[in-house]
Amino acid sequence: MARPNYLFTSESVSEGHPDKVCDRISDEVVDLFFREGAKAGLDPYQIRVACETLATTNRVVIAGEVRGPAIAPEAIEAAARAAIRDIGYEQDGFHHETAKIEILLHAQSADIAVGVDQAGNKEEGAGDQGIMFGYACRETPELMPAPIYYAHRLLHGLSDARRSGRETRLGPDAKSQVTVRYEDGVPVGVTQIVLSHQHTDEHLTSNDIRTLVEPYILAALPDGWVNGDTVWHVNPTGKFFIGGPDGDCGLTGRKIIVDTYGGAAPHGGGAFSGKDPTKVDRSAAYAARYLAKNVVAAGLADRCTLQLSYAIGVAEPLSIYADLHGTGQVDAAKLETVLMQVMRLSPRGIREHLKLNKPIYARTSSYGHFGRAPDADGGFSWEATDLAETLRGHFA
Repeated sequence: MARPNYLFTSESVSEGHPDKVCDRISDEVVDLFFREGAKAGLDPYQIRVACETLATTNRVVIAGEVRGPAIAPEAIEAAARAAIRDIGYEQDGFHHETAKIEILLHAQSADIAVGVDQAGNKEEGAGDQGIMFGYACRETPELMPAPIYYAHRLLHGLSDARRSGRETRLGPDAKSQVTVRYEDGVPVGVTQIVLSHQHTDEHLTSNDIRTLVEPYILAALPDGWVNGDTVWHVNPTGKFFIGGPDGDCGLTGRKIIVDTYGGAAPHGGGAFSGKDPTKVDRSAAYAARYLAKNVVAAGLADRCTLQLSYAIGVAEPLSIYADLHGTGQVDAAKLETVLMQVMRLSPRGIREHLKLNKPIYARTSSYGHFGRAPDADGGFSWEATDLAETLRGHFA
């Protein structure tokens, strides 16, 4: 049995964190290819993007493999500069106007394309091998683990305050960490709060920053979760003036646990950002979250972990595994069969069901790919619970 009383910690990082700057730029490239492909009337199923970004002091390198519309390097550079500007970087060591941007994108390998592309009777295959996990639980209304949910939420609130102009002394780069106390398996409070936040006034102290951020942190957490025993660590090094890629080199795909469940559930190892949905690292992880969330929303379990596995060039998943963590109201083996019936889990089936052939990816690059409300234009479609009634029907 799981321990009833314990502490669990998760972290988050802001959109200005160096790695998240890179995730954002890589996802802007994915969106650009879908957007320009639609304008050119191209089949969105033929678009391929595998884009990696590196960022350091006033330098950005964008590399990878693509297929789709002919996009001038200047347009890709403009998208990267617009992203850096939107994040808020106008500092000497990293500025959207002065950073040197190098673009090293080339055509997708023909050896990969022949395995992935649909041809004749062959369905579109997975863009790579791998294992993907989805998870859902009842700890929050969004069916996410509490530690990662609140680590994201407090940073998102501070970002909104900075972007609105209410807090001009906050910079774009920030990291949070929340330690949640569980009693009888239920999250009931926070024992430790860690926040490192860049500031635009070099002379601010840790105490100054705590005074500034504390109201926003308290507003992000449930009432009563913070008390006199909660330990705060705000800018524990004492100063955080130099931030972003100027302070630390960034890379795409280096915050995969921040992107998913904060360590409360397994991760297959593949990153999401910069990849079109033929890459099952991304699309199948979205599908696994979608199915796990609908299992919990349907009342079939209080916790659900799903694993999917794929081989490059092969359409159908090699396996599906469901773990209901002793909370299931149904047989897990039967559930696995039902899940394969209610949703086709080939790359094309996932893309069709979740409508992933759209420029919806840049918005996923910070504050987690899961636990977000579905957008009217199809963003975060994998967060919908529209399969819950269908799943209940299979077990009625």
